[in-house]
Amino acid sequence: MKIRLVLARAPEFPVGSCEHGYEFIAPLMAGEHIDGEAWKTVKEKCRVVRFWGDEPERDGLLRHVGHGWRFDYHTNDDAGDEPFFKLDKHSLSPGAYVSVTEKDGVQRPFRVESVLPVVTRVRGAFIASVPAL
Repeated sequence: MKIRLVLARAPEFPVGSCEHGYEFIAPLMAGEHIDGEAWKTVKEKCRVVRFWGDEPERDGLLRHVGHGWRFDYHTNDDAGDEPFFKLDKHSLSPGAYVSVTEKDGVQRPFRVESVLPVVTRVRGAFIASVPAL
């Protein structure tokens, strides 16, 4: 699924901001919780794009390290990683909140804005990554 997180209320953004956040790919299971087992088979497809106002976008991967999840922008250097706070315990359903400790060391709240199937183009047709219900 393609998950879009936008900045929730924070001291520097009292009403939040749709121009600051993340869009990433992750497998989800029932209750829209991240599926760690499925991630193992598709981890190279679990890309993230960090968008932050006028700053250049940052591209990376969603990684599972130890007991936690993080956005990793440089596979050989963990210094710039941005870890989630207990992502495995939170639902990624629209309207839910998660926290990410960003590159500046500040933990910020993000609201799940959308969760959509990843769509792949195959021979001119668009195919959803999950079967229709």
